[in-house]
Amino acid sequence: MPAIDLARLRKQANRLADFFFVPDEFLKHLHEMLDFYVNRTLRTVEDIAPGSNLPTYRTPPVVIRQIEMELGPLASENPSEALNLADLLWDEGHLETLMLAAFLLGRIPPQEERLLARLTAWTSQVRDSNVRSALLTTSLTRLRKETPVQFLELIREWLHPARSRTWASGFQALIPMISDPEFENLPSVLDVTEPIVETSPASIQSDLEAFLIALYKASPAETSFFLQQILANPENESARITMRRILPSFPPELQTDLRDLLRRKPVTDKGE
Repeated sequence: MPAIDLARLRKQANRLADFFFVPDEFLKHLHEMLDFYVNRTLRTVEDIAPGSNLPTYRTPPVVIRQIEMELGPLASENPSEALNLADLLWDEGHLETLMLAAFLLGRIPPQEERLLARLTAWTSQVRDSNVRSALLTTSLTRLRKETPVQFLELIREWLHPARSRTWASGFQALIPMISDPEFENLPSVLDVTEPIVETSPASIQSDLEAFLIALYKASPAETSFFLQQILANPENESARITMRRILPSFPPELQTDLRDLLRRKPVTDKGE
């Protein structure tokens, strides 16, 4: 890989952006640019991203960031064309093209009617953790910040009791919202998540754990009360099992708040 000359990189990225409205040409020049910056000493025979099943150019992050800087304004101003380009990049299937596709979704105005369908479909398809994380954070940026009500409706769909395959995505996508110091509508988040937290299936244990820790950081009192109410209900035995497993990961104060409830055998109405 040649040493990265920033002035040259900016010119290359700017030239690449000239093909924004011609997706096939954009893709051709993108591959040429990525190939130019390949570090041949790191490239393996399979050219597969570590911990992934995706082919990759192992592109230096600075190259991708420069491309994103050039594409961002174009995507915001031309949402339909941005979505068309994102579709082509996604179908290409390289780690770099998928990450760029996810980036473009995050710059498209929430009013673009095809945006939610792409987000739902792509999050259910991808296995690579980096791409998945980008879809659930970067791709949802404008929807989360500009139309929070619409964002929560999407999360409500993902957390529907009958759609267990999208539960993990729903909890992951909520973390940036509740971690934002300016976000104040926590009751709406509790309302959306309560049905799944009550069941707390083992299949999403790690995602639930990350969500609850972020929730506690945002509002300790409300989170503690929320969980105590769920654990006090004798019908939520699966929640009690899962909470026992993840309790050691919780902040010490939350562990203290929940420990007695988790030790206590729930009281039922039988025999009364």
